[in-house]
Amino acid sequence: MGIREETYFEGGPHIGDLIFNLLIGLTIIGLPLTVGAVVRALWLRYRITNRRVSVIGGWMGQDRTDIVYSEIVKLAKVPRGLGAWGDLVITLRNGTRLELKAVPKFREIEAYINEKMATKPQSTTSNANA
Repeated sequence: MGIREETYFEGGPHIGDLIFNLLIGLTIIGLPLTVGAVVRALWLRYRITNRRVSVIGGWMGQDRTDIVYSEIVKLAKVPRGLGAWGDLVITLRNGTRLELKAVPKFREIEAYINEKMATKPQSTTSNANA
């Protein structure tokens, strides 16, 4: 267990998501989207490490979800903001889905998670057989 956890990405949603939704909020129809973007900007944080994906959110940032790469079966990306940011949808073995909204550098993060998904199960399997 000498492998140290190294952080690849740590931060909140892309600032462009907040700016875009604040502009939409100038209309009455866009107000709910603006409230959602402000809440995300204040309390949502992502942490991608070599061991797990962590999402800290909820009211005042009190909820935390950790996912190890061996539990991920599918990863999908949805570009937004003219490709400047995007959403990542993680599907777990039990069918649960976790959506990471307005992720900056989402293409690089998707590639990193896919790389970890490909390497983690093999090393876990070899350890189980040893």
